[in-house]
Amino acid sequence: MAGLLTSVGDDKDKAAVYLADCRKLGITVLPPDVNESGLNFASVGEDIRYGLGAVRNVGANVVGSLIQTRSDKGKFTDFSDYLNKIDISACNKKVTESLIKAGAFDSLGHARKGLFLVHTDAVDSVLGTKKAEAMGQFDLFGGSDDGTGAADPVFTIKVPDDEWEDKHKLALEREMLGLYVSGHPLNGVAHLLAGQVDTAIPAILDGDVPNDTQVRVGGILASVNRRVNKNGMPWASAQLEDLTGGIEVMFFPHTYSSYGADIADDAVVLVNAKVAIRDDRVSLIANELVIPDFSNAQVQRPLSVSLPTRQCTFDKVSALKQVLARHPGTSQVHLRLISGDRITTLELDQSLRVTPSPALMGDLKELLGPGCLGG
Repeated sequence: MAGLLTSVGDDKDKAAVYLADCRKLGITVLPPDVNESGLNFASVGEDIRYGLGAVRNVGANVVGSLIQTRSDKGKFTDFSDYLNKIDISACNKKVTESLIKAGAFDSLGHARKGLFLVHTDAVDSVLGTKKAEAMGQFDLFGGSDDGTGAADPVFTIKVPDDEWEDKHKLALEREMLGLYVSGHPLNGVAHLLAGQVDTAIPAILDGDVPNDTQVRVGGILASVNRRVNKNGMPWASAQLEDLTGGIEVMFFPHTYSSYGADIADDAVVLVNAKVAIRDDRVSLIANELVIPDFSNAQVQRPLSVSLPTRQCTFDKVSALKQVLARHPGTSQVHLRLISGDRITTLELDQSLRVTPSPALMGDLKELLGPGCLGG
């Protein structure tokens, strides 16, 4: 799957479909990481790691330099260590900003917004030193005097703990990667949205739906582009994305005049539209837009799953993740680890929330035994 994702290159529609397939299979797609990523997608055990080369504004030469630095000087321990170690060719504000927005520094323990607030001054501060070092003048900046040739850190910087709201953080991540990776704005409501549509986006993209067919689809709007036609009438195009893929939607003047105010980036919508296939290009022509109301959605209790501690092996946990990933939803999952009379309850990650259903219960019982749902 890693090779398949790399092969589609900049085709974000195909990449989105493959990433959705990964999630259905219980494969976690990990964000890019300055300490772990190579140039391209790579398998990491049962998961897949995003490559640094997929980050906007980060070229292959910069990635090669980062990888060489890791090999020569060891992994980066924090943001200051990163800036101190990297080669001058990789030390620029645009690359650093892009890596921050993509989440590539998350493993260093810094908040993305905090890094964004300080990165400009930090890069400026270290660039002068690196330029002098490149010219053989590093002694002017206090090189090591212990005879080992190892230099003390040139500078350290305090990174604030401020963080963006999840919605904004994911929007910036998508801007840099073309896709949502660490999460998705529809997490928690996708199953509610799915109950109000009649056609899946991948089915349209795959050509399974004939031209001129009326469909009802749902998702989140992105890349909204407002325009004016030759008659001076406003209209718009946008990408409509769900957890499985994205498709272009056209809101021509007649429709735009009724729904233009609701056409906006990050808006969760339902769209009634006609399938338009022209020269192998598939899009939708909208005739109605609805803002779904989830206010009356039933709040479900956490799903409690019991497992004897002695059975809590790597293989068992991996299989459990795959089962939960096949049934995404809004309900929390609590894992009760039982050891004699002692019970330890763990709240599983938000990415593993589920929609309780007979199918899910059957899968859990098959994996963990008939008593796993007791207690």
